[in-house]
Amino acid sequence: YIGKKQAAPILLRGLEKLEYRGYDSAGIAVRENSAPDAKINIVKAKGRLKALLEKTDCGRAVPGLCGIGHTRWATHGEPSELNAHPHCTDDLSVVLVHNGIIENYQEIREKLTKSGYRFYSQTDTEAAVKLIDSYYKQSGEPLTAISQAMLRIRGSYAFAMMFRDFPDSLFVARKDSPLIIGQNGDGCYIASDVPAILDSTRTVYYIGNLEMAQLTAGAVHFYNIDREEIEKEPVQIQWDAESAEKGGYEHFMLKEIHEQPQAVRDTIQSYLNEQGEIDFSAASLDDAFLKQLERIYFVACGSAYHVGVAAQYVLEDLAKIPVRVELASEFRYRDPLVPENTLVVIISQSGETADSLAALRKAKEQGAKTLAIVNVVGSTIAREADYVFYTLAGPEIAVATTKAYSAQLLAVYALAIAFAQDRGQLTDDQAAALVQELESLPGKMERLLEDEERIQWFASKQIAAKDIFFIGRGLDYAISLEGSLKMKEISYIHSEAYAAGELKHGPISLIEPGTLVIAVATIPSLFDKTMANIREVKARGAKVLCLTLESMAQEAGKTADYVLPIPETHPLLQPSLNVIPLQVLAYYAALARGCDVDKPRNLAKSVTVE
Repeated sequence: YIGKKQAAPILLRGLEKLEYRGYDSAGIAVRENSAPDAKINIVKAKGRLKALLEKTDCGRAVPGLCGIGHTRWATHGEPSELNAHPHCTDDLSVVLVHNGIIENYQEIREKLTKSGYRFYSQTDTEAAVKLIDSYYKQSGEPLTAISQAMLRIRGSYAFAMMFRDFPDSLFVARKDSPLIIGQNGDGCYIASDVPAILDSTRTVYYIGNLEMAQLTAGAVHFYNIDREEIEKEPVQIQWDAESAEKGGYEHFMLKEIHEQPQAVRDTIQSYLNEQGEIDFSAASLDDAFLKQLERIYFVACGSAYHVGVAAQYVLEDLAKIPVRVELASEFRYRDPLVPENTLVVIISQSGETADSLAALRKAKEQGAKTLAIVNVVGSTIAREADYVFYTLAGPEIAVATTKAYSAQLLAVYALAIAFAQDRGQLTDDQAAALVQELESLPGKMERLLEDEERIQWFASKQIAAKDIFFIGRGLDYAISLEGSLKMKEISYIHSEAYAAGELKHGPISLIEPGTLVIAVATIPSLFDKTMANIREVKARGAKVLCLTLESMAQEAGKTADYVLPIPETHPLLQPSLNVIPLQVLAYYAALARGCDVDKPRNLAKSVTVE
């Protein structure tokens, strides 16, 4: 905030509105006054925002009319005051808060270290603020320094910055991470989402990708990356606070579909050490137990169960460990044979799913070690499991899961790579190559989302559909299960998923002229087999949409009615890309049919009762 009011209470009030995101530290930086030599006071606290409120007497202990604040969910470095934002240069010439991830921060740190910079934290953000400072010391002009740094930085960011020599201004820059600017008669506001400023103003500007802005108490000036000033029209927010959290998207589900690249990025980064290797030390996994591990059970419900189905293929292929996948609601009521040296993995977005929690307790009664893959820190399943891996998908509000599912897939991939390496099934070079492929997934997801309008057009043609069949083989079958669930959950179109080779064993009797079949065919070794299944259903009058690799799209087009090309990655990681268009298809089919996308009938987000 910069304006006529005391900044600290406004900053803390805004951070309170965003605390539902579950961050683990917070901080503010406030300039005492507008004199050129005015001190910038930085106050940080580990833990929930309450600690910072107490430390600053609700902001009253930090006077000043200009400041920036931040709440953090650790991705680089443990939660601590040192790693908390704001970050700054040693001489306080530049102070910065950041949402997003700097992908090449290690490279930036190394180059700046050679130039004499020292680093006090483990964060990627500190590399950004000191890179901007290095350019600022050359040019003496903030916008020049920021734009030069933007050309060097790879990753996503929403920056809010204070420069000591420019006491009457705040500066911002954005790439991929959300950022809005609000304005009223009292001053200007910067936030990552509307709820943070909705009690102060409903007049906002949306800053575009690779754009910057300079804010004073009375005005906002926007610039492109070439420092050319650009004009923007303000937007009046009409939503209530709950709707405003959608960040401009019509539905939470669409917003969360688009947040998947970031959720995957954050989850990947949380499992990598500074050498870029998979590191689960934070989960305290017992190395001696892992070396003796003979079997893994995946136990879950709904979409999380579908993650387990994919996990079976991935872990057995990479780590050569026998895997069994169980529905939690079934596992809990039978007397499962859980041999010694078995790991039972419970997957749950909320960490409170009743059947999954009961299955966890059943497994522990049987003497098995348990591992939870959950998205909510401190949830019951996380507390009760022997080990816990957190997915960093952030809060997911839409009932039909999207980004939590994708983050769970990433956790499974990381688990498989680590187990395979630990058991001598992967060399260090092979593991490094797989990690590199993991890190490429978010960019490929973004490419897929750029094709959204094409999927929307196809979905609009399916308003009258009564039955849809999803088919695939191997991992493509695992993704077909999830695609079918998404379709039935939110569009209320009856859909079923079948292993493609099972069609002739009964389900093909349901195919009649006009039936829609969605075939997933992204496994080169099984491509011809799936094409044969497509020909079988087409011979009975079905219309077929085929999802296949870009390299196989032309061939698929000779058989299928419609083809949707998918970027290629390692075959075992392909599900992360294949699921995106199926989610988008379900969303737009539901939208076309007038369904309540975020709150489908009869469903709840967290199933905490049996």
